[in-house]
Amino acid sequence: MTAVPQESRHAAIKLPDGPWWDWDVVAWNGGEFRLGAGHDITYYHNLELVFSDPLFVICPTAFQDPVFRAPTPDETLMITRRVGEKPPVLVAFEADAHGPEPSSCLIAAEGLDVVEGIVARHWREDLAPGQRFAPWVRPPSR
Repeated sequence: MTAVPQESRHAAIKLPDGPWWDWDVVAWNGGEFRLGAGHDITYYHNLELVFSDPLFVICPTAFQDPVFRAPTPDETLMITRRVGEKPPVLVAFEADAHGPEPSSCLIAAEGLDVVEGIVARHWREDLAPGQRFAPWVRPPSR
């Protein structure tokens, strides 16, 4: 797990090298907003952006090829007005969500961690050490 440095939290995110083309929302609750990515997320993903204590989210549930950028002054002002202060983390990006034009996405949160490692999306008996299952995966009932 890699914490994003404070000075980078309102700039474009720099992702580790990898084929991060395919993305979707892995988990979303009051304490966490988690995006998963990989070259094909049908069976597993191997990168996660974990936003702790999300304050504001505009993001499609699935998208491809995001381009992360620094939030604009207008986006920062809009979020500051909505949540009452400038959030510790503010991430902006454009992505292909299968519409006629790219979707603009904005996420404000208390924290952000970048996590690498295989996360299986289907049950399998042979999970290697260090690998884990997506939150919805359960062993088959016997």
